[in-house]
Amino acid sequence: MLPGEHHQAAAAPSRLGIRRSVGEPSIATSPKKILILKPSSLGDVVQALPVLRLLKLRFPQANISWWVESSLIPLLEGDPDLEEVIPFERKALLRWAGLRGLASSVRRMREERFDWILDLQSLARSAAVSWLANGAFTIGLEDRREGAAALHDVSVPRRSASTHAVDWYLDVLRFLDVPVHERFEWLPARPDIARQIGEKWPVSGRSWICLQPGARWMNKRWPIRHFQELMRQLARQHPGLGFAIMGSREDQDLGAQLAAALPGGSVIDLTGRTSLVEMVEWLRQCKVMITNDTGPMHVAAALGKPVVGLFGPTDPRRTGPYGQVDRALQLSLPCTPCLKARCHYSTPMECLHGLSSARVVEQVQALGQL
Repeated sequence: MLPGEHHQAAAAPSRLGIRRSVGEPSIATSPKKILILKPSSLGDVVQALPVLRLLKLRFPQANISWWVESSLIPLLEGDPDLEEVIPFERKALLRWAGLRGLASSVRRMREERFDWILDLQSLARSAAVSWLANGAFTIGLEDRREGAAALHDVSVPRRSASTHAVDWYLDVLRFLDVPVHERFEWLPARPDIARQIGEKWPVSGRSWICLQPGARWMNKRWPIRHFQELMRQLARQHPGLGFAIMGSREDQDLGAQLAAALPGGSVIDLTGRTSLVEMVEWLRQCKVMITNDTGPMHVAAALGKPVVGLFGPTDPRRTGPYGQVDRALQLSLPCTPCLKARCHYSTPMECLHGLSSARVVEQVQALGQL
């Protein structure tokens, strides 16, 4: 199939209500080469990993590649189910070198002659790459924001407005007749990194709660004073607890404020001090994660760690900790979830400011992990 040549609707509808065309893949088809397009962000990539795991279980002989933003390469590097990680330099796209790099990665994709291309980003950029990669069959998500579906052979609709992102990705596999189940390890352990953590920080001897005070949107951040009070209440009730503050360099001021809330060595400020894979292994060692709506929240959920998600403008049904959406806390206001990066409510940020530390403590206690 050449770019632009797409299958015509025919034959019978699939279980997802999409009409199958003659020649479209089924369980009888065994692809030799598969490409997953999910370049960013951290949470999105983590939520797409079950697609990789289940494809490899169904087609163990297939070579699977993943197109991903370069900053996330450590997450996928050395993955036992991946043949190749193809990097994408998003920040360099406005420079000539970045465009040359993108062209080089597309050439690499075309050389591979992929049997299946799964565009799990399904925005204009990834759809264009899927078209240029010129695979035999391309399937994506039916997202009308940027018209990506026009460049796919098939686009899988979201079952409802509240369907979780992970379930939407898995519906792509259902269309391809790939069995969907939970018998896989979402994020395989990295013992060498775990040992490295033990050498760098005093991990042993405490039960750790991981806290994530930062978030990309300012109105997705639970107030730092609430985090501080939460720590004090939990420390009084459970003297042996330790608190690990997660975050990037941009969160270091928040980390310093939380570290100052409990002097005495029970807090480790990790903001800006861990690599991506170290962050994953830190979360693997924690008892509970308390977090704003962020990428590390999805990492903790993928690791099976109990997560208390603090939600304001976003919808936990769609993007909450997978399998634990009932543990997400969100005030019921006329505007929630607004899905906007700026608050326009009469009482600014009430959706998060009104969520008390006492309520979060109560949720943590209910988990029975401390």
